[in-house]
Amino acid sequence: MSLFRPLFQRILVLSLSLACTAPVLAQQLPVPPALAAKSWLLLEVGSGQVLTAEKPDERIEPASLTKLMTAYLTFAALRQKTIVLDTPVTVSQKAWKTGGSKMFIRVDTQVPVDDLIKGMIVQSGNDACVALAEAIAGSEESFAQMMNREAKRLGMSGTSFTNSTGLPDPQLYTTARDLATLASALIRDFPEEYKRYYSMKEFRYNNITQPNRNRLLWMDSSVDGVKTGHTEAAGYCLVSSSQREKRRLLSVVLGTKSDAVRASESLKLLNWGFQSYDAVTLFAKDQPVATLRVWKGTQKTVKAGFDRPFMIAVPRGYADKVKSEFTPQPRLMAPIQAGQQLGALKVTIDGKVYGEYPVLALENVGLIGIFGRTIDSVLLWFEK
Repeated sequence: MSLFRPLFQRILVLSLSLACTAPVLAQQLPVPPALAAKSWLLLEVGSGQVLTAEKPDERIEPASLTKLMTAYLTFAALRQKTIVLDTPVTVSQKAWKTGGSKMFIRVDTQVPVDDLIKGMIVQSGNDACVALAEAIAGSEESFAQMMNREAKRLGMSGTSFTNSTGLPDPQLYTTARDLATLASALIRDFPEEYKRYYSMKEFRYNNITQPNRNRLLWMDSSVDGVKTGHTEAAGYCLVSSSQREKRRLLSVVLGTKSDAVRASESLKLLNWGFQSYDAVTLFAKDQPVATLRVWKGTQKTVKAGFDRPFMIAVPRGYADKVKSEFTPQPRLMAPIQAGQQLGALKVTIDGKVYGEYPVLALENVGLIGIFGRTIDSVLLWFEK
Protein backbone atom coordinates (compact mmCIF):
# COMPACT_ATOMS: atom_id res chain seq x y z
CA MET A 1 0.00 0.00 0.00
CA SER A 2 1.40 3.42 -1.00
CA LEU A 3 2.02 6.17 1.52
CA PHE A 4 0.99 8.69 -1.17
CA ARG A 5 -2.42 7.30 -1.99
CA PRO A 6 -4.30 8.69 1.04
CA LEU A 7 -2.91 12.14 0.27
CA PHE A 8 -3.04 12.35 -3.49
CA GLN A 9 -5.22 9.66 -5.00
CA ARG A 10 -8.52 9.87 -3.27
CA ILE A 11 -12.05 10.26 -4.52
CA LEU A 12 -13.20 13.66 -3.43
CA VAL A 13 -16.87 13.87 -2.48
CA LEU A 14 -18.29 17.36 -2.24
CA SER A 15 -21.63 17.78 -0.52
CA LEU A 16 -22.89 21.13 -1.67
CA SER A 17 -25.29 22.91 0.64
CA LEU A 18 -26.79 25.55 -1.64
CA ALA A 19 -29.44 28.10 -0.89
CA CYS A 20 -32.78 27.27 -2.41
CA THR A 21 -35.90 29.38 -2.09
CA ALA A 22 -38.20 27.55 -4.49
CA PRO A 23 -40.34 24.64 -3.31
CA VAL A 24 -39.38 21.13 -4.35
CA LEU A 25 -40.93 20.29 -7.70
CA ALA A 26 -42.13 16.98 -9.07
CA GLN A 27 -39.55 14.22 -9.44
CA GLN A 28 -38.98 14.86 -13.14
CA LEU A 29 -37.30 17.28 -15.48
CA PRO A 30 -39.25 20.37 -16.51
CA VAL A 31 -41.55 19.79 -19.48
CA PRO A 32 -40.21 21.77 -22.45
CA PRO A 33 -42.49 23.82 -24.70
CA ALA A 34 -43.61 22.60 -28.11
CA LEU A 35 -42.30 24.88 -30.84
CA ALA A 36 -43.55 25.59 -34.35
CA ALA A 37 -40.20 24.67 -35.88
CA LYS A 38 -38.49 21.72 -37.59
CA SER A 39 -35.73 21.36 -35.02
CA TRP A 40 -34.37 23.22 -32.02
CA LEU A 41 -31.94 23.10 -29.14
CA LEU A 42 -31.44 25.08 -25.93
CA LEU A 43 -27.95 25.20 -24.44
CA GLU A 44 -26.74 26.34 -21.01
CA VAL A 45 -23.52 27.92 -22.24
CA GLY A 46 -21.67 27.87 -18.91
CA SER A 47 -21.83 24.10 -18.54
CA GLY A 48 -22.50 23.00 -22.12
CA GLN A 49 -25.72 21.30 -20.99
CA VAL A 50 -28.46 20.74 -23.53
CA LEU A 51 -31.63 21.60 -21.61
CA THR A 52 -33.98 20.47 -24.36
CA ALA A 53 -33.78 19.55 -28.03
CA GLU A 54 -35.91 18.33 -30.88
CA LYS A 55 -34.18 16.58 -33.80
CA PRO A 56 -30.86 18.22 -32.90
CA ASP A 57 -28.86 16.00 -35.28
CA GLU A 58 -31.15 16.24 -38.29
CA ARG A 59 -29.32 17.64 -41.32
CA ILE A 60 -30.58 21.05 -42.41
CA GLU A 61 -29.58 23.80 -44.79
CA PRO A 62 -27.92 26.52 -42.67
CA ALA A 63 -28.65 29.53 -44.91
CA SER A 64 -27.06 32.67 -43.42
CA LEU A 65 -26.26 30.89 -40.17
CA THR A 66 -23.20 29.86 -42.19
CA LYS A 67 -21.94 33.36 -41.47
CA LEU A 68 -21.29 32.34 -37.85
CA MET A 69 -18.29 30.36 -39.10
CA THR A 70 -17.27 33.16 -41.47
CA ALA A 71 -17.28 35.52 -38.47
CA TYR A 72 -15.40 33.01 -36.29
CA LEU A 73 -12.58 32.73 -38.82
CA THR A 74 -12.56 36.50 -39.38
CA PHE A 75 -12.11 37.10 -35.65
CA ALA A 76 -9.38 34.46 -35.60
CA ALA A 77 -7.61 36.22 -38.49
CA LEU A 78 -7.78 39.50 -36.58
CA ARG A 79 -6.24 37.88 -33.52
CA GLN A 80 -3.49 36.34 -35.66
CA LYS A 81 -2.87 39.73 -37.35
CA THR A 82 -3.60 38.28 -40.80
CA ILE A 83 -5.87 41.29 -41.17
CA VAL A 84 -6.57 44.34 -38.99
CA LEU A 85 -9.79 46.31 -38.61
CA ASP A 86 -8.65 49.20 -40.79
CA THR A 87 -7.20 46.97 -43.52
CA PRO A 88 -8.68 48.18 -46.84
CA VAL A 89 -10.12 45.27 -48.81
CA THR A 90 -10.52 45.68 -52.56
CA VAL A 91 -13.95 44.46 -53.65
CA SER A 92 -13.68 41.82 -56.37
CA GLN A 93 -16.07 41.25 -59.23
CA LYS A 94 -17.15 38.00 -57.56
CA ALA A 95 -17.91 39.66 -54.23
CA TRP A 96 -19.84 42.48 -55.91
CA LYS A 97 -21.92 40.09 -58.04
CA THR A 98 -22.78 37.65 -55.22
CA GLY A 99 -26.56 37.33 -54.97
CA GLY A 100 -28.88 37.31 -51.99
CA SER A 101 -28.76 39.81 -49.13
CA LYS A 102 -26.23 42.59 -49.66
CA MET A 103 -24.19 45.24 -47.93
CA PHE A 104 -24.03 47.02 -51.33
CA ILE A 105 -20.28 47.34 -51.66
CA ARG A 106 -19.01 48.42 -55.09
CA VAL A 107 -16.58 46.60 -57.33
CA ASP A 108 -12.96 47.83 -57.25
CA THR A 109 -13.59 50.05 -54.21
CA GLN A 110 -11.75 49.54 -50.94
CA VAL A 111 -13.74 48.78 -47.80
CA PRO A 112 -12.23 48.52 -44.28
CA VAL A 113 -12.45 45.13 -42.61
CA ASP A 114 -14.41 46.71 -39.75
CA ASP A 115 -17.18 47.81 -42.14
CA LEU A 116 -17.23 44.42 -43.84
CA ILE A 117 -17.71 42.69 -40.47
CA LYS A 118 -20.64 44.98 -39.67
CA GLY A 119 -22.07 44.37 -43.14
CA MET A 120 -21.76 40.60 -42.65
CA ILE A 121 -23.25 40.48 -39.14
CA VAL A 122 -25.82 43.28 -39.08
CA GLN A 123 -26.88 43.38 -42.73
CA SER A 124 -26.16 39.70 -43.48
CA GLY A 125 -24.33 40.86 -46.61
CA ASN A 126 -23.21 38.01 -48.82
CA ASP A 127 -20.97 40.42 -50.71
CA ALA A 128 -19.21 41.32 -47.45
CA CYS A 129 -18.65 37.63 -46.66
CA VAL A 130 -16.99 36.92 -50.00
CA ALA A 131 -14.78 40.01 -49.68
CA LEU A 132 -13.65 38.89 -46.20
CA ALA A 133 -13.09 35.31 -47.36
CA GLU A 134 -10.89 36.48 -50.22
CA ALA A 135 -8.95 38.85 -47.96
CA ILE A 136 -8.23 36.07 -45.45
CA ALA A 137 -7.70 33.02 -47.66
CA GLY A 138 -7.13 34.38 -51.18
CA SER A 139 -10.31 32.83 -52.57
CA GLU A 140 -13.71 31.76 -51.28
CA GLU A 141 -12.92 28.16 -52.20
CA SER A 142 -9.81 28.16 -49.98
CA PHE A 143 -11.81 29.86 -47.24
CA ALA A 144 -14.43 27.09 -47.38
CA GLN A 145 -11.65 24.57 -46.77
CA MET A 146 -10.63 26.59 -43.70
CA MET A 147 -14.25 26.54 -42.55
CA ASN A 148 -14.39 22.76 -42.75
CA ARG A 149 -11.09 22.33 -40.91
CA GLU A 150 -12.31 24.58 -38.12
CA ALA A 151 -15.65 22.76 -37.98
CA LYS A 152 -13.79 19.48 -37.54
CA ARG A 153 -11.62 20.98 -34.80
CA LEU A 154 -14.70 22.20 -32.94
CA GLY A 155 -16.34 18.77 -33.19
CA MET A 156 -19.06 19.75 -35.67
CA SER A 157 -19.37 16.26 -37.11
CA GLY A 158 -22.66 16.88 -38.93
CA THR A 159 -21.54 19.95 -40.88
CA SER A 160 -20.14 20.64 -44.34
CA PHE A 161 -19.36 24.11 -45.74
CA THR A 162 -18.94 25.03 -49.41
CA ASN A 163 -19.12 28.82 -49.26
CA SER A 164 -18.86 31.76 -46.86
CA THR A 165 -22.42 33.03 -47.32
CA GLY A 166 -24.89 30.18 -46.86
CA LEU A 167 -26.22 30.39 -50.41
CA PRO A 168 -27.79 27.00 -51.24
CA ASP A 169 -25.52 24.14 -52.26
CA PRO A 170 -26.14 20.37 -52.07
CA GLN A 171 -23.00 19.91 -49.96
CA LEU A 172 -23.76 22.78 -47.56
CA TYR A 173 -25.46 21.44 -44.43
CA THR A 174 -25.35 21.42 -40.65
CA THR A 175 -27.41 20.51 -37.57
CA ALA A 176 -28.92 22.34 -34.61
CA ARG A 177 -26.35 20.73 -32.32
CA ASP A 178 -23.43 21.83 -34.49
CA LEU A 179 -24.77 25.37 -34.70
CA ALA A 180 -24.98 25.49 -30.90
CA THR A 181 -21.38 24.27 -30.73
CA LEU A 182 -20.26 26.95 -33.18
CA ALA A 183 -22.19 29.85 -31.67
CA SER A 184 -21.10 29.03 -28.11
CA ALA A 185 -17.48 28.77 -29.29
CA LEU A 186 -17.76 32.18 -30.95
CA ILE A 187 -19.09 33.74 -27.73
CA ARG A 188 -16.49 31.96 -25.59
CA ASP A 189 -13.43 32.49 -27.79
CA PHE A 190 -14.15 36.03 -28.99
CA PRO A 191 -16.16 37.73 -26.21
CA GLU A 192 -15.08 41.29 -27.06
CA GLU A 193 -15.84 40.91 -30.76
CA TYR A 194 -19.17 39.28 -29.96
CA LYS A 195 -20.12 42.17 -27.67
CA ARG A 196 -18.99 44.78 -30.19
CA TYR A 197 -20.82 43.54 -33.28
CA TYR A 198 -23.71 41.20 -32.52
CA SER A 199 -25.84 43.59 -30.48
CA MET A 200 -25.77 46.30 -33.19
CA LYS A 201 -29.34 47.07 -34.21
CA GLU A 202 -28.53 48.73 -37.53
CA PHE A 203 -25.66 49.67 -39.82
CA ARG A 204 -25.43 52.33 -42.51
CA TYR A 205 -23.18 51.87 -45.52
CA ASN A 206 -23.22 53.46 -48.97
CA ASN A 207 -26.06 55.73 -47.75
CA ILE A 208 -28.23 52.67 -47.08
CA THR A 209 -29.30 51.90 -43.49
CA GLN A 210 -30.31 48.31 -42.83
CA PRO A 211 -31.63 46.94 -39.51
CA ASN A 212 -30.37 43.80 -37.84
CA ARG A 213 -32.77 41.00 -38.79
CA ASN A 214 -32.66 39.58 -35.25
CA ARG A 215 -35.98 40.87 -33.84
CA LEU A 216 -35.11 39.71 -30.34
CA LEU A 217 -32.67 42.61 -29.99
CA TRP A 218 -35.77 44.83 -29.77
CA MET A 219 -38.04 42.36 -27.95
CA ASP A 220 -35.80 41.43 -24.99
CA SER A 221 -33.00 43.58 -23.58
CA SER A 222 -31.15 40.50 -22.29
CA VAL A 223 -30.65 39.20 -25.85
CA ASP A 224 -27.30 40.29 -27.32
CA GLY A 225 -27.04 38.19 -30.54
CA VAL A 226 -26.58 36.00 -32.59
CA LYS A 227 -27.74 35.43 -36.24
CA THR A 228 -30.72 34.87 -38.49
CA GLY A 229 -30.96 32.76 -41.62
CA HIS A 230 -33.51 32.12 -44.34
CA THR A 231 -33.82 30.28 -47.62
CA GLU A 232 -36.79 28.55 -49.22
CA ALA A 233 -35.51 25.14 -48.14
CA ALA A 234 -34.24 26.14 -44.68
CA GLY A 235 -37.24 28.22 -43.65
CA TYR A 236 -36.78 31.01 -41.13
CA CYS A 237 -34.00 30.23 -38.64
CA LEU A 238 -32.54 32.00 -35.63
CA VAL A 239 -29.64 31.37 -33.28
CA SER A 240 -30.04 33.70 -30.30
CA SER A 241 -28.35 34.20 -26.97
CA SER A 242 -29.52 35.83 -23.76
CA GLN A 243 -27.61 36.66 -20.60
CA ARG A 244 -29.59 37.28 -17.43
CA GLU A 245 -27.40 38.04 -14.43
CA LYS A 246 -24.54 35.53 -14.73
CA ARG A 247 -26.41 32.92 -16.77
CA ARG A 248 -26.19 32.66 -20.53
CA LEU A 249 -28.53 30.51 -22.62
CA LEU A 250 -28.21 29.85 -26.34
CA SER A 251 -31.24 28.97 -28.45
CA VAL A 252 -31.19 27.39 -31.91
CA VAL A 253 -34.56 27.39 -33.69
CA LEU A 254 -34.67 26.11 -37.27
CA GLY A 255 -37.27 25.81 -39.99
CA THR A 256 -40.09 28.12 -38.90
CA LYS A 257 -42.63 29.66 -41.25
CA SER A 258 -41.89 33.36 -40.82
CA ASP A 259 -39.60 35.99 -39.36
CA ALA A 260 -42.12 36.68 -36.58
CA VAL A 261 -42.47 33.00 -35.68
CA ARG A 262 -38.72 32.37 -35.43
CA ALA A 263 -38.47 35.30 -33.02
CA SER A 264 -41.45 34.35 -30.85
CA GLU A 265 -40.50 30.67 -30.67
CA SER A 266 -36.90 31.52 -29.79
CA LEU A 267 -38.03 33.83 -27.00
CA LYS A 268 -40.41 31.15 -25.74
CA LEU A 269 -37.54 28.69 -25.53
CA LEU A 270 -35.18 31.12 -23.78
CA ASN A 271 -37.83 32.14 -21.25
CA TRP A 272 -38.61 28.51 -20.48
CA GLY A 273 -34.94 27.80 -19.81
CA PHE A 274 -34.52 30.70 -17.42
CA GLN A 275 -37.81 30.02 -15.63
CA SER A 276 -37.47 26.23 -15.33
CA TYR A 277 -33.82 25.90 -14.29
CA ASP A 278 -31.63 27.43 -11.61
CA ALA A 279 -27.93 28.02 -12.13
CA VAL A 280 -25.61 26.49 -9.54
CA THR A 281 -21.94 27.46 -9.49
CA LEU A 282 -19.93 24.47 -8.28
CA PHE A 283 -16.42 25.87 -8.72
CA ALA A 284 -14.90 29.24 -9.51
CA LYS A 285 -12.41 29.63 -12.33
CA ASP A 286 -9.06 28.05 -11.39
CA GLN A 287 -10.44 26.86 -8.02
CA PRO A 288 -8.86 23.44 -7.33
CA VAL A 289 -11.27 20.54 -7.25
CA ALA A 290 -8.39 18.38 -6.02
CA THR A 291 -4.62 18.26 -5.79
CA LEU A 292 -3.32 15.07 -7.38
CA ARG A 293 -0.10 13.09 -7.20
CA VAL A 294 2.08 13.31 -10.31
CA TRP A 295 4.77 10.76 -11.13
CA LYS A 296 8.06 11.57 -12.88
CA GLY A 297 7.33 15.29 -12.82
CA THR A 298 9.25 18.41 -11.85
CA GLN A 299 6.71 18.78 -9.04
CA LYS A 300 4.95 16.12 -7.02
CA THR A 301 1.40 17.42 -7.39
CA VAL A 302 -0.89 19.15 -9.87
CA LYS A 303 -4.04 21.17 -9.22
CA ALA A 304 -7.15 20.03 -11.08
CA GLY A 305 -10.20 22.19 -11.72
CA PHE A 306 -11.94 24.26 -14.39
CA ASP A 307 -10.53 26.99 -16.62
CA ARG A 308 -13.76 29.00 -16.34
CA PRO A 309 -16.48 29.22 -13.69
CA PHE A 310 -18.18 25.84 -13.63
CA MET A 311 -21.92 26.35 -13.52
CA ILE A 312 -24.68 23.84 -14.13
CA ALA A 313 -28.40 24.28 -14.61
CA VAL A 314 -30.64 22.21 -12.36
CA PRO A 315 -34.43 22.00 -12.29
CA ARG A 316 -35.82 24.83 -10.20
CA GLY A 317 -36.13 23.79 -6.57
CA TYR A 318 -33.34 21.20 -6.60
CA ALA A 319 -30.26 23.34 -6.00
CA ASP A 320 -29.89 22.12 -2.41
CA LYS A 321 -29.91 18.48 -3.54
CA VAL A 322 -26.83 18.78 -5.76
CA LYS A 323 -23.75 16.72 -4.93
CA SER A 324 -20.58 16.14 -6.90
CA GLU A 325 -17.97 13.41 -6.84
CA PHE A 326 -14.55 13.74 -8.44
CA THR A 327 -12.78 10.67 -9.80
CA PRO A 328 -9.17 11.25 -10.92
CA GLN A 329 -7.43 9.35 -13.65
CA PRO A 330 -5.10 6.74 -12.14
CA ARG A 331 -1.33 7.24 -12.05
CA LEU A 332 -0.84 10.64 -13.61
CA MET A 333 2.49 10.79 -15.45
CA ALA A 334 4.42 13.89 -16.40
CA PRO A 335 4.56 15.84 -18.59
CA ILE A 336 1.14 17.38 -17.98
CA GLN A 337 -0.17 20.41 -19.84
CA ALA A 338 -2.62 22.94 -18.46
CA GLY A 339 -6.03 22.09 -19.91
CA GLN A 340 -5.34 18.35 -20.05
CA GLN A 341 -8.15 16.22 -18.64
CA LEU A 342 -7.21 14.69 -15.29
CA GLY A 343 -10.51 13.19 -14.24
CA ALA A 344 -14.27 13.60 -14.21
CA LEU A 345 -16.76 15.28 -11.92
CA LYS A 346 -20.00 13.32 -11.54
CA VAL A 347 -22.93 15.48 -10.53
CA THR A 348 -25.98 13.94 -8.88
CA ILE A 349 -29.32 15.41 -7.86
CA ASP A 350 -31.16 13.68 -5.07
CA GLY A 351 -28.93 10.64 -5.60
CA LYS A 352 -29.54 10.36 -9.35
CA VAL A 353 -26.77 10.95 -11.89
CA TYR A 354 -27.28 14.26 -13.66
CA GLY A 355 -24.09 14.53 -15.70
CA GLU A 356 -20.33 13.98 -15.88
CA TYR A 357 -17.88 16.77 -16.72
CA PRO A 358 -14.14 16.75 -17.50
CA VAL A 359 -11.82 18.22 -14.86
CA LEU A 360 -8.65 19.81 -16.24
CA ALA A 361 -5.08 20.47 -15.16
CA LEU A 362 -4.74 24.06 -13.94
CA GLU A 363 -0.97 24.13 -14.40
CA ASN A 364 1.89 22.61 -16.38
CA VAL A 365 4.11 19.91 -14.91
CA GLY A 366 7.36 19.20 -16.72
CA LEU A 367 9.27 15.93 -16.94
CA ILE A 368 11.94 15.44 -14.28
CA GLY A 369 15.47 14.22 -15.05
CA ILE A 370 16.42 10.58 -15.45
CA PHE A 371 17.47 10.15 -11.80
CA GLY A 372 14.09 11.38 -10.53
CA ARG A 373 12.23 9.24 -13.05
CA THR A 374 14.17 6.19 -11.85
CA ILE A 375 13.18 6.85 -8.24
CA ASP A 376 9.52 7.23 -9.20
CA SER A 377 9.69 4.03 -11.26
CA VAL A 378 10.78 2.18 -8.13
CA LEU A 379 8.02 3.78 -6.06
CA LEU A 380 5.48 2.89 -8.75
CA TRP A 381 6.55 -0.74 -8.52
CA PHE A 382 5.36 -0.74 -4.89
CA GLU A 383 2.05 0.73 -6.03
CA LYS A 384 1.12 -2.51 -7.77
